[in-house]
Amino acid sequence: MKDIIRFLIAFLLLFAGLGHLFWLRIEFQAQVPNWLPLNPDFVVVSSGIVEIVLGLLLLFWKAQRTKIGWVTVVFFVLVFAGNLNQYFQGIDAFGLDSDLKRLIRLPFQPLLVLGVLWSTSAKN
Repeated sequence: MKDIIRFLIAFLLLFAGLGHLFWLRIEFQAQVPNWLPLNPDFVVVSSGIVEIVLGLLLLFWKAQRTKIGWVTVVFFVLVFAGNLNQYFQGIDAFGLDSDLKRLIRLPFQPLLVLGVLWSTSAKN
């Protein structure tokens, strides 16, 4: 079961990372907090590249799986600011066009963190 969860998270990272670079770029830019002193497109592209790398590492670098798990957890915690920003600023993106929809989305990031911790044995 751990392998299945890890593969699902890895493929989610790969899909999201490619979306950052191509078809979802504008949507992701809308989530970048205004207080972040970086160009939103730079944030989206660089985080997309990180997602692709993390997804590939989770799939293929078994010897460092626990360390990769911790790095992935840190990444998920950092990008959670975008989800919070979308909720608190009332930003419509990804079909989340109401406060309720944006609020419902928030618990999924902690679930991803728990999934990564469990599936990579990073919780030890």
